[in-house]
Amino acid sequence: MDTNTLDPEKKLPEVNPRLPRSSTTPDEPWLRYVNIDIIAYVLSYTLFHPWTSWVLVLCLRAQHTPWHHTEIQVAMAWAFAMSTVSFFNVMSDRIAFGAPREVDLAEEVIVITGGVEGLGGLLAETYGMRNANVAVLDTKRVGEDEAEEKGVLYYECDVGDAEQVEAVAKEIVEDLGPPTILINNAGIVRPKPILDSTAAEVEQTFRTNTLSHFNTLRTFLPHMLREGRGTIVTVSSVLGHLGAANLSSYTASKAALHALHQSLRAELAQNPEARDIKTILVSPGQMSTNMFAGVETPSSFFAPVVRPVDVAKEILRLVEKGESGDVVLPLYSSWISVLGLLPAGMKALVRRWSGVDTAIAKAGLVQAGRAVEKSG
Repeated sequence: MDTNTLDPEKKLPEVNPRLPRSSTTPDEPWLRYVNIDIIAYVLSYTLFHPWTSWVLVLCLRAQHTPWHHTEIQVAMAWAFAMSTVSFFNVMSDRIAFGAPREVDLAEEVIVITGGVEGLGGLLAETYGMRNANVAVLDTKRVGEDEAEEKGVLYYECDVGDAEQVEAVAKEIVEDLGPPTILINNAGIVRPKPILDSTAAEVEQTFRTNTLSHFNTLRTFLPHMLREGRGTIVTVSSVLGHLGAANLSSYTASKAALHALHQSLRAELAQNPEARDIKTILVSPGQMSTNMFAGVETPSSFFAPVVRPVDVAKEILRLVEKGESGDVVLPLYSSWISVLGLLPAGMKALVRRWSGVDTAIAKAGLVQAGRAVEKSG
């Protein structure tokens, strides 16, 4: 044994430890993270939740509050009201979308377009970590090592080209089996005024954002019909309802997706073989991806920027519950249709206050005039 190791007078080398930072984000007041969506979420599980409402009634009875007292009568009336609203919401979804289908990820084959980055990439990696059968269609290339690490099969494909989609579909069927879940997420945006947009640029935007959905539906829907089950997710945008200056081709292509998805639902409802094919329409507001990097919302309280992970969680929830439905985040997005009911002058004031027609220019994206492949 080395006696030097036992020498108490021998000094050990000094080490300057680097402790991990508790947070990589700058310190901000906690109010900065409070918005109307968080408040609505908390209320939905407390004041406006039937179970919580009846717990309040039980608490009053536990305190021996007589039935004829005002407080317990108000509490019971509120509990009945929340129960009635909840019941009608469940019945409304059942009438609109039918009963949910059974979903076992081990028996599903998931196809995601535009699934290398952003929202699509998040969905692909999540399913890959859960050992699901995932095929991603994207123009971006992914190395074999990265694909193996993520547990996802990547196919280089321009989904705006019908022939490429059909060729890749044959590979997917051979590699994984018949696709049963289709998530149409691919898209691009060209922030240019109408007069500065070329015919080729507009055509490319519609091919990627809109025609790609026709290509994938015509290719993969027959497999779902033969399997007798499936889920189709259409990723659109709240801008499809609004339109916006310097985003004409993008907003028009997204507006077309709303009509396409409603037509798809109507056709599936008339097909007896499509009883267990579910549809999900995703219409998020601004997400924190590179698609609209630098664009600011008019109010972080009333119009917060949505995190892709929050949208992904809602998509995953509906897909795995085997339900149809709509994913609309943040809260203001679910009320956009009300804007069409307002008088013209009031609509103009709302648009001016929201800055929807000036946000792209203020962010400096118009001058760039570049195409941004959708990653969220």
